[in-house]
Amino acid sequence: MNIDKNKVVALTYELEVEGAIRDKATKEQPLDFIFGQGYLLPEFEANVAGKTVGDTFDFTLSPENGYGVYDPKAVLELAKAIFEIDGQVKEGLLTVGNVIPMMTQDGRVIPGKVLEVADDKIRMDFNHELAGKTLHFTGEVVAVREATDKELEEGLHGERARSCSGNCSDCGGGCR
Repeated sequence: MNIDKNKVVALTYELEVEGAIRDKATKEQPLDFIFGQGYLLPEFEANVAGKTVGDTFDFTLSPENGYGVYDPKAVLELAKAIFEIDGQVKEGLLTVGNVIPMMTQDGRVIPGKVLEVADDKIRMDFNHELAGKTLHFTGEVVAVREATDKELEEGLHGERARSCSGNCSDCGGGCR
């Protein structure tokens, strides 16, 4: 069976960035996902499309086809006060190098890395940690199968499923 839309795919891989292995998945703990559902980088999927069990891959993604080019405009200075709860900042939160989930004005959550802490300002980088990096992937396809209707609806690991009482603000009061 070939990798195609709505197939469950399991694969091993190593991700090399700047000469070092940055991430990997093994045969014992493969990366599994539903192909064509937007879980992975589009160009990653394009490079494994059509492959079958036992096929290997070896490809490189430019920053433009990976996590984007580094954008200096994504480094922002924020008021320290926005990190306060009841007038206090949680101990250790504002430490250089910490990655803090932040909410955008349109309600999306994005991670921001603390770059600098001043008395009343915090400088944070909202670029993806791999922005501006060339990504080299090698690996092997270890399984391909049809996704079940439940997996297509709820996600391979239930990530799109919601439990809801019918009276919650996060899903607008309607259950799925």
